[in-house]
Amino acid sequence: MPIQLYNTLTRSKVELKPRDEQNVRMYVCGPTVYDLAHIGNARPVVVFDVLYRLLRLVYEGNVTYVRNITDVDDKIIAAAKESGEDIDAVTARTTKAFHQDMAALGTLPPTHEPRATQYIEKMKEMIARLMERGHAYAANDHVLFSVPSMPAYGRLSRHNRQELIDGARVEVAPYKRDPADFVLWKPSTPEQPGWDSPWGYGRPGWHIECSAMSAAILGEHFDIHGGGQDLIFPHHENELAQSVCALQHPPPNWGEPFVNIWMHNGYVLVGNEKMSKSLGNFLTVRQLLEEGVRGEVIRLALLSAHYRQPLDIRREKPTEAKVQLDRFYGALRNGGKEDAPAVNPAESVIAALSDDLNTPDALAVLHEQATNLNKARGEKERLHLKGLLKASGAMLGLLQAEPEAWFKGRGVEIKVPTAVTISTSLNAFVIRSDQSIQKLIDERDVARKSGKFAEADNIRAKLESEGIILEDHPDRPTDWRRA
Repeated sequence: MPIQLYNTLTRSKVELKPRDEQNVRMYVCGPTVYDLAHIGNARPVVVFDVLYRLLRLVYEGNVTYVRNITDVDDKIIAAAKESGEDIDAVTARTTKAFHQDMAALGTLPPTHEPRATQYIEKMKEMIARLMERGHAYAANDHVLFSVPSMPAYGRLSRHNRQELIDGARVEVAPYKRDPADFVLWKPSTPEQPGWDSPWGYGRPGWHIECSAMSAAILGEHFDIHGGGQDLIFPHHENELAQSVCALQHPPPNWGEPFVNIWMHNGYVLVGNEKMSKSLGNFLTVRQLLEEGVRGEVIRLALLSAHYRQPLDIRREKPTEAKVQLDRFYGALRNGGKEDAPAVNPAESVIAALSDDLNTPDALAVLHEQATNLNKARGEKERLHLKGLLKASGAMLGLLQAEPEAWFKGRGVEIKVPTAVTISTSLNAFVIRSDQSIQKLIDERDVARKSGKFAEADNIRAKLESEGIILEDHPDRPTDWRRA
């Protein structure tokens, strides 16, 4: 089944045709590690994790997925100055927190996770090549890319260069030959991170980092480049310009495309306003986990809308996702305690994801499967449908917990860096032990059989006040779950 993906460059859906089906190559821009990841930062990680799962299935595991860590940046320098920590301490702490938070969301680790500071020499080599080819110049201890040297500049973002200048979308500096030119290398003071170079002691600009890392690991041409919509300009526009000019033939023949397909997920909104740290309207993944929202709930909330559409994350969104997951896990629990056979995901789920990662359609299939499982009668049919639901859920990174563990709230704790304080609210709903809950349920059963219904109702109410929901059944013992 061919995979169709929306290409930001062409503004159309195109068929993925890997350069090498034995090594499908994808690069996704990762975090700048100066602070905890908010929900907007998490969306591309989850979106491209689903794509990674799809690619691994279709191409039998022959996928190289690169997601970088930006560990040298002005924001990191500012964060270290504000906190009084060493820069290495800031990046180590926030990188560890990022890994933990993304693991809590059920994301798979990438094949490679390069750090910018590991590829400084590659960056300097690329900058030198751009200067040799006339696409870059040194000025005032900086090295800048000459935007006019690439006539095709702006075709990814569809921005007109003059419009960018007039709209102050670029930083204007007196040492630039053209206002749209952007920094490849900048000077560092002695207390700032820096490296010796032919242009003086300094550090790389943001854009050159991804160009150097992707080329070093994936080669001069690869299949998919992803990230959030906010990266289209200036980051990906500048990355495209410098990679083409450094690695390929000069105009008028630009050679093969640097990237076959550019993909970008939509913004996460809060009340129709983009979530961002600068606006102060953000929710971090860690904050929600601290409040007791499970990682799988956050993941489903992020997948509830098509990845290219804006997603408004309000407080009720996780609640809605939790209700859906309870329904899925309830169907799996009704499927019996026997292990389900290993089956392939439903073709309709694969078809939905192959159509530009249509996760809402894939989730609709999961709901249909849950309905069928709840209606199943024979054991063979139940086990098959149970396996189908689990396999289909796995394509979205969902439904891999045991149903009883899900409903009883086990396995939701997260390990955190010692420098990050986690409030007790994360585990506030797991104070009563499983044994204590079962003891009260047994006491309630005795009360009901003795006709002491008021006493039985009091026990139910007591458990509900602690977030324990009882589910009575006519043909089997009472089930319970944590809200």
